Amino acid sequence: MALRVYNYLSREVQRFKPLRPEHVSLYACGPTVYDHAHLGHAKTYVAMDTIVRYLRYLGYNVRYVRNFTDVGHLLGNGEDRISRGARRDRVEPMELVETYITSFNNDMDALGVLRPNIAPRATCHVPEIVVWVEDLLTRGYAYEVDGNVYFSVEKFPEYGKLSQRQVDEQQAGARVEVREEKRHPADFALWKRADPEHLMRWPSPWGEGYPGWHIECSVMATKYLGETFDIHGGGLENIFPHNECEIAQAEAHNAVPFANYWLLVGSLTVNGVKMSKSLGNFLTIKDALSLYSAEAIRYFILSSHYRGPVDFSRDALQAAQRGIGRLHNTVRKLRYAMKDAASAAGTAVLAQVGGLDDYREDFQAAMDDDFNTPQALATLFEFVKEVNRHLDENPHHAMGTLAAMDRIFRDLGGKVLGIVPDDLEEREGGATVAGLVAFLLELRQQAREAREWGRADAIRSRLAELGILIEDGPDETTWRLV
Repeated sequence: MALRVYNYLSREVQRFKPLRPEHVSLYACGPTVYDHAHLGHAKTYVAMDTIVRYLRYLGYNVRYVRNFTDVGHLLGNGEDRISRGARRDRVEPMELVETYITSFNNDMDALGVLRPNIAPRATCHVPEIVVWVEDLLTRGYAYEVDGNVYFSVEKFPEYGKLSQRQVDEQQAGARVEVREEKRHPADFALWKRADPEHLMRWPSPWGEGYPGWHIECSVMATKYLGETFDIHGGGLENIFPHNECEIAQAEAHNAVPFANYWLLVGSLTVNGVKMSKSLGNFLTIKDALSLYSAEAIRYFILSSHYRGPVDFSRDALQAAQRGIGRLHNTVRKLRYAMKDAASAAGTAVLAQVGGLDDYREDFQAAMDDDFNTPQALATLFEFVKEVNRHLDENPHHAMGTLAAMDRIFRDLGGKVLGIVPDDLEEREGGATVAGLVAFLLELRQQAREAREWGRADAIRSRLAELGILIEDGPDETTWRLV
């Protein structure tokens, strides 16, 4: 089965065909770095990370570009987010940016989100942005008023083709204050005049100012991926106006299609409302990682399809933590069995497990269906049941069989989904710690069965003091280091 993706540009599921065989060019709109990232950011970038991981699993050479917006992203009153953040923290704007780029990278590393091949910053591309704006003015797609330069949406007949909105239906002031100097309410800023108190400013033919948010992505994406590239990703909430404006200015400038496939990620919500800083209904990634493992957060996100919303709740994340516990317990059990197995057994006994290739094929079929991670996870957990059955029923394990099973966990759970670490045993204390914890859990279970609740609670409390969290599920008890 070939990879098929839902393309927001056509609103259809299409077979994926990159511009160059065996190569994929992918751009994702990155964060505006004025504060710590929250779980809403995790939803977007874990989803994009999984898409990149799967494309590489299929054998594609992926060039992944994800930018940092460090100027030009305006609030509803026309104020730059970076400038406001700098005043809040009483630092220079670039000091603020450095702080939160580091914070974001640390959060993504902790979540197992692979670094992009290129992570450009808008402020490093201002000269190129100025050249683009000059060209759009020359071509008649833009106009200048008192140091501000606007893109004229009426000059680009296809404006609205991604969001499927008509220009005549646009409401003025959806994102920033309406200016009477604009010829049409939907016209958007390519370059903004810097007021006297504005700290971030660059020289231009129209006076000192700074770039608009939308043009930054068009310039950076095409610089590193070409005038037309394969995939544009990011959050679905940016489809209008940001993504729509990217297309308009890029295609007006280059006279060729911008991106062939638009893969957009649904929001993380809280009680049905998008998680965001402005609403105050957010949990930072750092706070989440103090409560749940990185793999549990990834599992929670991947349990829903990337295009749809997922509603945050502590119950859902605790359930994800228990699910990860079951998966990791099986992987640890398998890897400990591998250490005890005789390597001379060979691979001839693979038939005892039966259908190892079927699990891999079912997993790939799910991922080929527009990256259907919920179904892929279901396949992986069916495999967990098969592995446990085999380990319980076969006292003499063949190394070939065990290694083949472990390879599936490493490839599907590790390389693609990012929820099975290669160093699981070392990260969680090794065989000795695992054995001691298992022994203490047996003693605790015996105490519970004897209704010696004080003794059982004492074991749990002592383990917690040592940094070992015990979680009782309906079928089994799992543990993890915190």
